[in-house]
Amino acid sequence: MATSIATGALKPKVAVALSAILNLVGAFLSIEVAKTVGKEVVNLNLTSGSDLMIIVFTGLVGGITWNLLTWLLGLPSSSSHALFGGLIGATIAGLGLSGVLWTSIVAKVIIPAVAAPLVAGIISTVGTALIYRFTRSVGDEQKERGFRWGQVGTASLVSLAHGTNDAQKTMGVIFLALVASSSIDPSADIPFWVKLTCAAAIALGTYLGGWRIIRTLGKGLVEIESPQGMAAEGASAAIILTSSHFGMALSTTHVATGSILGTGLGRKGAEVRWGVAGRMVVAWIITIPAAALVGAVTWFIGHMVAMVSNELVGALVIFALLVVLAGYMWHRSRQAPVTHDNVNDQWVEEEPETPVVEQTETPDQDNALTGTMVHAKVGEIIGHDSRAGAHKHFSNQ
Repeated sequence: MATSIATGALKPKVAVALSAILNLVGAFLSIEVAKTVGKEVVNLNLTSGSDLMIIVFTGLVGGITWNLLTWLLGLPSSSSHALFGGLIGATIAGLGLSGVLWTSIVAKVIIPAVAAPLVAGIISTVGTALIYRFTRSVGDEQKERGFRWGQVGTASLVSLAHGTNDAQKTMGVIFLALVASSSIDPSADIPFWVKLTCAAAIALGTYLGGWRIIRTLGKGLVEIESPQGMAAEGASAAIILTSSHFGMALSTTHVATGSILGTGLGRKGAEVRWGVAGRMVVAWIITIPAAALVGAVTWFIGHMVAMVSNELVGALVIFALLVVLAGYMWHRSRQAPVTHDNVNDQWVEEEPETPVVEQTETPDQDNALTGTMVHAKVGEIIGHDSRAGAHKHFSNQ
């Protein structure tokens, strides 16, 4: 919804409410991605029971921690990749490298992660260029009004597509937990109550706003006009729906970012903030390994506590650690809050401070420095037009 909010096509609160409803609906339309997460990440032939449960739990902690950190920084990193990273790290810690189904990870996570934003950017660039070419004779005001209505439709489609992809990933994790507890057979389908729970959770999370991410995508990358917004959303929806059909656990964030950057390339004269884009790409690259590291560390903590005490105490210690980290990051976010009231404020890049170089004066420099200071003061007093004369006077001195 970031582009619709940025262009004013939808009011912030209305946008997130509409997106939440469509996320809820979309979560019931497909379970292919849920199958990928539930059956094609962890090698279920090597683990079961409480061992699998602790892998799932610590993997979630890894994903959540990295997700909250990037939210705090306003970086639209992939929650999907954070989840995969956490699971991979916990699995490696608990089972070794053979515990991860690498072929599936590469085919359905890594390759789409690289290809999706590039494809989205190309489609969005071409789409934006064609839109502006075909509407050259249309007045700017009329064009802006018409495309704002178009944005409502395409943004809604993206939200629906998001539900078919992102909500499924949590379904897959809960499925893993059910398998671990022997409550369900690994070959069974996803139970309805799991679908309903995950759909409701992603709808609620969407309604809470994620205003920091919305601000970065809507204002930080490109100053978006309505035709660009419609092109970006159309490209994103097409790619996400296609990936959901084939069970690819795509990052909606990557796709949306690629599409938005594409609109900046497709509109002549548009400013693309490559510095912001560069920081986001760095976050993308390190998301899986960073979340994996957190997942592995929390697995070791839980495992060591369980050896000293029991598995329940180990799980409680990990959960307490997560609560402390989440509370700290939430507290930090309150120091510079981003809400629906300021999400559309003008984007201002922070400029690095110019370092002050202290210079030690020597007796030989004293007269020269004094002359320079007096020169500057005279110039300030008598004005710019008289500074040439002042310069000549002090040069003679």
